[in-house]
Amino acid sequence: MQKLNRIILYCRSGFEKECAAEITDKAAEFSIFGFAKVKEQTGFIEFECYQEGEAEKLLTSLNFRTLIFARQMFVAGSLLTDLPVNDRISPIIAALDECVIKMGSLRVEVADTNEGKELTNFCRKFTVPLRQALRDKRLLLKVENPLKPVMHLLFINSHSCFVGYSYSNNNSPFYMGIPRLKFPADAPSRSTLKLEEAFHVLIPYEEWDERLKGGLNAVDIGASPGGWTYQLVKRSMMVYAVDNGAMDEKLMESGQVKHYREDGFKFQPKKNNIYWLVCDMVEKPLKVTKLISDWLIQGWCRETIFNLKLPMKKRYEEVKHNLQLLEDELKANQINVQIQAKHLYHDREEVTVHVQRIWG
Repeated sequence: MQKLNRIILYCRSGFEKECAAEITDKAAEFSIFGFAKVKEQTGFIEFECYQEGEAEKLLTSLNFRTLIFARQMFVAGSLLTDLPVNDRISPIIAALDECVIKMGSLRVEVADTNEGKELTNFCRKFTVPLRQALRDKRLLLKVENPLKPVMHLLFINSHSCFVGYSYSNNNSPFYMGIPRLKFPADAPSRSTLKLEEAFHVLIPYEEWDERLKGGLNAVDIGASPGGWTYQLVKRSMMVYAVDNGAMDEKLMESGQVKHYREDGFKFQPKKNNIYWLVCDMVEKPLKVTKLISDWLIQGWCRETIFNLKLPMKKRYEEVKHNLQLLEDELKANQINVQIQAKHLYHDREEVTVHVQRIWG
């Protein structure tokens, strides 16, 4: 079997350097060292560990949910190249020879690039015979099991791929790390998909009935024209929409939205019954971070999802800096929280942050 001495991470094309900086930083926290192989605009990176066995250690030690720029993470060997057109399966099986981990499912994937998308049909067709061959060799369970490890193949082109695996309790459950969402025809803007994806990625589905239930009160700062408000109304919440701009008429007709034409940085709720604060404004990250910190310290909301717009350079450092400021400020005020941040598929030059206040 190939030495599985590297971690493959998917990311948004153009954010390879940020993904590499983050995994290098996180690995060092576990005293795991290596080097990142980065090729820009490819939609993935390799992190090769110096010591044998440390890729597996990193895969099990590093909580995938703490990664900001990675969409998926799996351990793999070196790139398989020159796969024969008439038999790509045999070299893949050989690379898995003596594998003691029986996989519960198979994902044949590509990077989220134009070149990757051209391989989608090939991967779909190739999956069927490969799945059967893996089952015949007892490398893959005959019945898919979502609790068992996931086998990943990342095709770079039709004759080259990485082969590896991830653990189902420490990976993205989505194919290519991307939730497949459909834009609602009646939504006022495409930004609605950012908040919907945030719910899918950052809030465990089994907790939706409690944390995203109807009847909760929410505030949307920077609401116009209502893309994020739409997601809250859709879930039968009552929303205070704060923005000097106009709101979508259909949302206002729902009877669930009250529009405040005010400066979002000066708005204060009149009642202490707000569960959700959401915020998507084109403002400097530090200013938004301070706003969110104030809301949590004042006890004006229980949970919040907001976006931090990124600079052109040192984007990972900027996000890390703001998250640390937020954590330090809340800790200084004895506010107990859980913080997550993710560069979502529907984000562009921004990162989505989720903070849940914990009482206990």
